[in-house]
Amino acid sequence: MKKIALFIVAGFAAALLASQNQSRNIPQSDTSFIDADGTAHVTRVVPVPTTISPEAQQTLRRQVSDVATPESLAERRSKTDAWQSRAGDQARSLYPVKIASDTIAGVPVRIITPLSIPANKTTRVLINLHGGGFNSDSGSLTESIPVANLAETKVIAVLYRLAPEHPFPAAVEDAVAVYKELLKTYKPQNIGVYGTSAGAILTGEVAVKLRQLGEPLPAALGIFSGMGDFTQEGDSQAIYALNGFSGPLSPPSKQPPNGAYVGSTDRKDPVLSPLYADVKGFPPTLFVTSTRDLLLSGTTILQRAFLRAGVDAQLVVFEALPHAFWNDTRLPESREMHQLTAAFFDRHLGS
Repeated sequence: MKKIALFIVAGFAAALLASQNQSRNIPQSDTSFIDADGTAHVTRVVPVPTTISPEAQQTLRRQVSDVATPESLAERRSKTDAWQSRAGDQARSLYPVKIASDTIAGVPVRIITPLSIPANKTTRVLINLHGGGFNSDSGSLTESIPVANLAETKVIAVLYRLAPEHPFPAAVEDAVAVYKELLKTYKPQNIGVYGTSAGAILTGEVAVKLRQLGEPLPAALGIFSGMGDFTQEGDSQAIYALNGFSGPLSPPSKQPPNGAYVGSTDRKDPVLSPLYADVKGFPPTLFVTSTRDLLLSGTTILQRAFLRAGVDAQLVVFEALPHAFWNDTRLPESREMHQLTAAFFDRHLGS
């Protein structure tokens, strides 16, 4: 009798959920229609995969409204700063480090230092270029703290000037200025540069600019969920929102992306869009993305360009997770990603 009762209750719950879903016009089957111009109008019913950790599965179960909520730039920055502070504290509880504020070459920076640094790593330094859509700081702590701890290496997080007040090339100039100043203390073979999202884009841009200036390139680069072409958007940006399948996502615009950052610069400028640069001879580069990342396409397109140029360009694609998931330092996959990063720079930086 218990089994029958449970079945009835479960069946009732399923029927109720199906009824609610139907009343909200939630699709219950896969559909696909291809326009004459090739535009795809698709619906896919995608369950939470069991191929990721239970913690990651739980993050995918969060219900996020797909209704866009307008917010001013000041509101965005305020919310992002508050989140980064909380997330930074969380990261620091998992990965103990020392944090200080300073300026290098007139540019504000955060200096994240491991509690202890082995003798063979005291001459190394990593430069982090944070994410945040070029208009806010969504990573100077969460992208730097775990790497500094696991790599046992000092990380300098560059707080570069932000758009729209300071469009391209302001952020590149700030990062280059910090790098050139560090060259007075560190050998280029002992320096690594990496970033996430906007910072990943900046990492490629800075490398191209350094070559233009005739400066020695760093020993290694990390391009984590980025891209290298401001003339067009990749396929994944039409499929995924910031949180993967959840949250607001508008149909692709016919206008090129990120106008506030690009400003009046030619979108095929090789520094702005490294896809159009000569990257032959670039240092070993680690590319990281995930299968629900809105910049999945951009990351893989740039990685292939590096491969065509003969660069040692490793690509790691995580399963099912959204854009820059490693900013949630609690996830097992985030720890794996940060360990990969630390090991990569460990292999390629000198001592």
